[in-house]
Amino acid sequence: MKWEELAEQPCAVARFLSVMGDRWSLLILSDAFLGVRRFDTFQKRLGISRTILKQRLDTLVEAGVLDRAAYRERPLRHEYRLTSKGVDLHPVIHAMSNWANTHCADEAGAPILFRHRSCGRDFETRPHCSECNEPVAAWEVEARARPDRPGAPPVVRGPMAEGGA
Repeated sequence: MKWEELAEQPCAVARFLSVMGDRWSLLILSDAFLGVRRFDTFQKRLGISRTILKQRLDTLVEAGVLDRAAYRERPLRHEYRLTSKGVDLHPVIHAMSNWANTHCADEAGAPILFRHRSCGRDFETRPHCSECNEPVAAWEVEARARPDRPGAPPVVRGPMAEGGA
């Protein structure tokens, strides 16, 4: 599979990677969820070259994940805001943060905690079924091809479907 062909693949992860498939895009997105909006702030926080940052921001704008809007005319300066399509990536970024906080924390623990504003408590994101609202574990997932998609891969069971956890 060639990098340029990812967006046409029947695999949802390949299609995701066609937009978000490099470390800088994910880090830019993470910072956008933390409220970063301006080019210079992204550049300073991430230590990324201005050229690469411009390329990644342009890609995210083209993909409809971020909007670019001028906040000053002279000199022309833009800010970048999450679109609804970008906001829909929140569970992805949050799940990656949860994983890293669990598996990559140092002796002091997780570097960032997430607080739910409504209840005031720190929390972790957990996947739930949109139909029955029950928690979903990896071994309870089965992926199947849409019947109207010729050439899609066959049914795939979760990583531990046979033996459970």
